[in-house]
Amino acid sequence: MIDGAVARKTKKVGKLGAKLDTFADFVLISVCMIKIIPVMHLPTWLIVWVIVIAIIKAVNLISGYVLLREFVAVHTVMNKVTGTLLFLLPLTLTIIDLKYSGAVICAVATFSAIQEGHAIRTRSEVIK
Repeated sequence: MIDGAVARKTKKVGKLGAKLDTFADFVLISVCMIKIIPVMHLPTWLIVWVIVIAIIKAVNLISGYVLLREFVAVHTVMNKVTGTLLFLLPLTLTIIDLKYSGAVICAVATFSAIQEGHAIRTRSEVIK
């Protein structure tokens, strides 16, 4: 989670690092969806919501490629908030029911995905 901050602090930020970071995030999410989610016994509505978010993110990836001829990863503040909440989720499972924490995380992730799509489609400064 701190690789981006370290890269910026040491002035080692580059396109390759950003792409590798995005690829690592993709691998992490894929492994979680394949290995962890099936054993968590999530409510159906939460599974559907996660799938909808994944579809929005896929559309963003495709539209970024169509518009800009490259795979675009938008590192917005809300994407970072979503990542932080996902990172903290396992630590909260014993004190907060998953249906509540899952709803909060999905709401933030939905907003983040929509914001990301808007930034890509309007070619916002945030994607440069």
